[in-house]
Amino acid sequence: MCILYEMRVWKHMEMSLRRRAVAPPHQTTSSTTQSSEDDGLYSDTTLVLSEKQIWVLCLVFRVINSLLVQTYFNPDEHWQALEVAHHITFGYGHLTWEWKKGIRSYLHPLLFALLYRFMGFLHLDTPWLMRKAPRILQSVFASFADLYLYKLSCLIYDAHVARWTLFCQFVNWFMFYCITRTLVNSLETVLTVVGLFYWLSFTWSTKKFPTGSRKLAMFIAALACAIRPTSAITWLYVGIVDLWRGKSRLKFIFLEVIPIGLLVLGFTCLLDWWMYGSIVFVPLNFLKFNFFSSGGDYYGTHPWHWYFSQGYPVMLFTFLPFSLIGIFRSKDWMLSGLIAWVLGVYSILGHKEFRFVLPVLPLSLMSSGYSLAKLSDSDSIRKNRKASSRCPSRTQLAILFLIATNVPMALYMSLVHQRGSEDAIYYLSKEALDGKVKSVLFLMPCHSTPYYSALHSNLPMRILDCSPSDNKGCLDESERFMTDSVGFVSDMFKNSCLPSHLVLFESEERHLRELLGSHSFKEVKRFFHAHFKVDRDLQASVVIYTST
Repeated sequence: MCILYEMRVWKHMEMSLRRRAVAPPHQTTSSTTQSSEDDGLYSDTTLVLSEKQIWVLCLVFRVINSLLVQTYFNPDEHWQALEVAHHITFGYGHLTWEWKKGIRSYLHPLLFALLYRFMGFLHLDTPWLMRKAPRILQSVFASFADLYLYKLSCLIYDAHVARWTLFCQFVNWFMFYCITRTLVNSLETVLTVVGLFYWLSFTWSTKKFPTGSRKLAMFIAALACAIRPTSAITWLYVGIVDLWRGKSRLKFIFLEVIPIGLLVLGFTCLLDWWMYGSIVFVPLNFLKFNFFSSGGDYYGTHPWHWYFSQGYPVMLFTFLPFSLIGIFRSKDWMLSGLIAWVLGVYSILGHKEFRFVLPVLPLSLMSSGYSLAKLSDSDSIRKNRKASSRCPSRTQLAILFLIATNVPMALYMSLVHQRGSEDAIYYLSKEALDGKVKSVLFLMPCHSTPYYSALHSNLPMRILDCSPSDNKGCLDESERFMTDSVGFVSDMFKNSCLPSHLVLFESEERHLRELLGSHSFKEVKRFFHAHFKVDRDLQASVVIYTST
C-alpha cells in the first residue's frame, strides 16, 4: 500500500514536471525567484512539490512504516532507550550494567521519557500505545532524515536526482526495517543527514541554498556525538576535509569547533551528572570500554572485512550495483570517501553490527538515486530518437527489480522474522492489565524480549544476567542456561519461588518440558518467532507457560 501510494505520487510529480516550464539551473529570472520563494522552494532547482508537501509525504510514509514494524531486531532498541525512559518516568524498569558503569548518556532516553510523561498525564499509556507510540515518535524524526536527504541531493545534484534518491530511501529494505526503530543509531542517522546538509550548504552557499549554517551543522554534529560518541568518526572526516579546503583554519577551530563542542559537552555532562547523581564523563567511559579495552568483543567478533564483504552489501542489497555506478559516474569522491572512511574505521573494531554503519547508508542510496536519474535521462533520449515501443524501458525494469527484491524483504523482516518476542510481551501486558499475571521469569538468552517498557506493570520479573565479567573464564547466567538448561532451571526452582508465568524459546522448551510439567506448569500461549536461526539454534516460537 505504501509503495503503491508512493508510485502514484511519483507519477503525478513527473507529469507535473512535463507540464511546467521550469528555468534550467543557474538561469533563473527574477519572476522565477519570486515564485520559488512563495512556494518555499529554491530558485535554482526544478522542484515540483514544496518542502512542506515533501515532508508531509515523508511523514505519512514513515508513520505507516513504523506501524508495520512489529518484529524484534536488536536489544538496544528497548533496553538502552525505552527501558531507561520507562524507569525515569514511571519509577520502575531494568537498568543494564552499562548504566551502572556510566557508559551511556541519558540524552537519548529522555526524548522517550518526555513522550511517556505526556502519555501518562493524558492516561494514554495503554498496552497498544506503549508498544507503538515510541516508534511513531521516531518516525517523525525519520521523516526529517528523508526530507534533508532530498534537500542534500538537490544541493549536490538537482531535483531530478533528489526524487530518485527519495525513491531509493523509501524502497531500501534495511532503511524501512531500521529507521523507525528506537535505536540510538536511528536518531544518529537523522542528525548525520541534517548536519551534512547544513555543513555542505554553507560550503556551497555561493552556488545554491544560501541559508546554510556551519555553526548549526556543528551543533547538530555535537548532538550526534553526545548521543553516540562513535559519531565522531563521521564528523572527524568532514572537519578534516573542511580544514584542508578552507582558509580560516584557526578561526574555524577556536571560534566554532571548540566553543560549540564545549557547549554541548557541558550540557550533556550536567544532564548526566543530574541523572546519575554523581560526576560521570560518559564519552570517556564509552571510549574506554569499546575502543581501549575492546569490551564490545564480549558480544561477538567478526573478521575485519565483514562490513565490506557482508554487512554493508546486505544493507544495500540490490541497490549495491546502482550505488557503485552512481559513485563512479558522479565522481563525488568527498561523500564516497566518507562512506569508505566510516566502514574502514569500524572495521578495526572486533565487534560489528549492521546498525553501526546505518548513518552512511542514505549517502549510498543518494548515489543509487543519481544512477537511476541518469538511466532515466538516457531512456528519455532514446525514446525521442526511436519510435514508441511497448517494451518496458530500462528505468522501468530497474524500478520493478528494486521493488520486487526490496519490498518483500522489508515486509518479511518487519512483520514476520523474530516477531514472537514482541507478541509475547504484548500478550503479557494485556494479561497483566487484567490482573492475571503475578510474576514472570524469562528462561531465554538475556535481552531476547522487551521488558518493563512494554509490559508496563510493576510486577516481579527476572531475566538471566549476561553482564560482562572481569573473569574471562566465568560463565554468566545466560551461558550457563544455554549450556545445561535442565540443570540450571532445576537449581533455580530449588532456591527461589516459582513465578506465575514462564517465557522461553521452543528450542529450550524441548529440553525443559518434562521438568516444567513436574512443577505444575502448562503451556498457555505460543507465538511464531522465526523460520531460521539467527545467532543460536532455531528459535521457531516463543512459548508462555503458567503455573496451575
